Amino acid sequence: MHRIRTYNALSSKGLKRFDPEWFEVGEGVDHPNAILLRSHKLQEAEIPNSVAAIARAGAGVNNIPVALCSERGIPVFNTPGANANAVKELVAAAMLLASRDIVGGIAFARVQDSSLAPADFSALMEREKKRFAGSELAGKTLGVIGLGAIGSLVARLGLDFGMDVVGFDPALSVEAAWRLPSEVRRMKDVQTLLGRSDFISLHLPVLDSTRGLINADMLKHFRPGSCLVNFAREEIVVTEDLVEALTSGTLSRYVADFPSPLLLGRDDTILMPHIGASTAEAEENCAVMAADQLKGFLEHGNIRNSVNFPTIELERTTDFRITLSNQNEPGMLSHILTLIGEDGLNVADLLNKSVGNIAYNIIDLDGVPKDTLLAQIRSLNGVLNLRVIGG
Repeated sequence: MHRIRTYNALSSKGLKRFDPEWFEVGEGVDHPNAILLRSHKLQEAEIPNSVAAIARAGAGVNNIPVALCSERGIPVFNTPGANANAVKELVAAAMLLASRDIVGGIAFARVQDSSLAPADFSALMEREKKRFAGSELAGKTLGVIGLGAIGSLVARLGLDFGMDVVGFDPALSVEAAWRLPSEVRRMKDVQTLLGRSDFISLHLPVLDSTRGLINADMLKHFRPGSCLVNFAREEIVVTEDLVEALTSGTLSRYVADFPSPLLLGRDDTILMPHIGASTAEAEENCAVMAADQLKGFLEHGNIRNSVNFPTIELERTTDFRITLSNQNEPGMLSHILTLIGEDGLNVADLLNKSVGNIAYNIIDLDGVPKDTLLAQIRSLNGVLNLRVIGG
């Protein structure tokens, strides 16, 4: 029986992926083998020694102590792309709201005197509509910074709106490049993109290289009167510098779902709660993806969409499998295989991959590994975690 402790309310569609015959899932589960959560900020004390994996139903993992998990050999999973359509649609709304005073027009109509005669009301609306005039998106240039699962959809959205689209992503993967429409022009750097764009949409994770990326120096490269859309992460933008850019007119609008007290009450900002992925469909998609990734790991040791471990999957060839994570040092795997051979077991199949300082191994054996062998492997300097699957 695999035990999974949950935090936050998770979609029942995702939780149903766990067969109750083989999985115990819930908030009060003791000695969990895995943790499944959304936005709960996980503390070190909430990760008991029994935990072998953690999955977040969402893309960002800043609520999980990833570095600590790596030290303990615990893969951390996320769900990139599961909420991509939800965010894309909100970006569409953001650009429309920023280009035309839709909010102001709605507010104006809402407070009018309902006792007015229909003809007088119609005349008032016709007379005052020019106050809420705006401009169309077609023909404008959209700059997309970050061309992953969400950014590539936003780029395609811009093309559908009739916009010219430019993009920048220094770490564009081959998979992401295939998703990207050929009409999107890739820029050599962020500064070039900013100087060409009427609308800039951010789709980056928070890393040392992206934290505070949009600062006073970078804002100097923005086209005067442009609009910045941020449904990525608050930390990417330096709010104090943003306020100065809005006040000076370097930026005409800022739209984000990260409200800040410094931005409240401004006519040039459109702020909302962090609702980029707040759709029933996105929550279901994230929960299902996270659940399937945990199942694949707990049942077979396979890893997909981990932020700190390599992607690795191996079809089962025997009933006896061990998986282990270790520090990525020369000679580790050969030492482990020597111990297995000395114990009289044959290796039916194996796969070894590494990322950074972490190496991960899936080893199928032709018999049950003895406790003495497992203890020997666990005692090796550099071995972080060892699991036995099946048998």
